[in-house]
Amino acid sequence: MTERLADPDLLIEFDDVSLVRSGKTLIGPVDWRVELDERWVIIGPNGAGKTSLLRMAGALDHPSTGEAFVVGERLGRTDIRELTTRIGFVSSAFASRVPADEKVADLVISAGYAVVGRWREEYGSADRAQAADTLESMGAEHLADRTFGTLSEGERKRVLIARGLMTDPELLLLDEPAAGLDLGGREELVDRLGALAADPDAPAMVLITHHVEEIPPGFTNILMLSEGGAVAQGALEDTLTSENLSATFRQNIVLTSDGDRYFARRARRAGGHRRV
Repeated sequence: MTERLADPDLLIEFDDVSLVRSGKTLIGPVDWRVELDERWVIIGPNGAGKTSLLRMAGALDHPSTGEAFVVGERLGRTDIRELTTRIGFVSSAFASRVPADEKVADLVISAGYAVVGRWREEYGSADRAQAADTLESMGAEHLADRTFGTLSEGERKRVLIARGLMTDPELLLLDEPAAGLDLGGREELVDRLGALAADPDAPAMVLITHHVEEIPPGFTNILMLSEGGAVAQGALEDTLTSENLSATFRQNIVLTSDGDRYFARRARRAGGHRRV
C-alpha cells in the first residue's frame, strides 16, 4: 500500500486528529488545514483544547488518532529535531525557562542552535545581524543589551516572538501572546503582529487567544473550539459572528467591529439596568 504524501501547499494538514491523555480526550477529532500564506486565530474558552492543538501543530505532541502532517512531515515518523528551525513556537511556558540574566541578543540568537541559555556557542556576524533584524521587526531592537529578567511583560513577549522568527520559520505558532499584558502592552503587541501579518515574506501564523480584541489586523482565518471540538472554522470575516461566538462560549455574545478590529460583550438581558 502506497503511503500518502503531504500536500505541498499545506503547512498543517490534520485529518480526524485527536489527542488523548490518561483516558481523557483533550482535543478532537478535528480536521484542519493551514495554507502557506494564511494567518489563523484559534479562539475558545479555557479547556477547549487550544493549546493541545497548537502543541501538535508544533510537533511537540503526536496525535493519538488520525493523520497529521506539519510542514510536509508526517507526525510520528519524523525526528522532531529536524523540524526545530522550521517552526517557531512562542509560549509563556517557554518564558519560564529563560534565565533571568540571559542577554536579550543571546536569547534570540540561540534559537538557531535550539538551546535556552548561552553555553559555548560562537555567534558570527550573520547571526548577530539576523537577531538585530528580528528584534527590530518587533520594535525591540533597543532591548538587545538588556537581560531578560529586567524586561516588562510586554517587552518579554516581543522578544520571544523575535526569537521565534530568528530561524526564518515556515510556520509561527503563538500561544496567547497577549496574556497578562495591560491595555498599552496589548495594543503595542497587536499592532506589531498586524504589521507582521501584512508582510508577504512573513511565515504562516497561528495565534491562540480567548479574546476577539486581541485578533491583529491582517489575520485571515479562524478556528473556534469548545470542549475539544470545532464549532466553526473558515475565513475570519465570514466565520467570526455573534452566533458562532455564542455557541463557542455557551452564552449570548454580541460581536461588533470597528474597522479591522473586533469587540465582544455579553448581551444584556431585556429590562436590565447598567450599573455605573
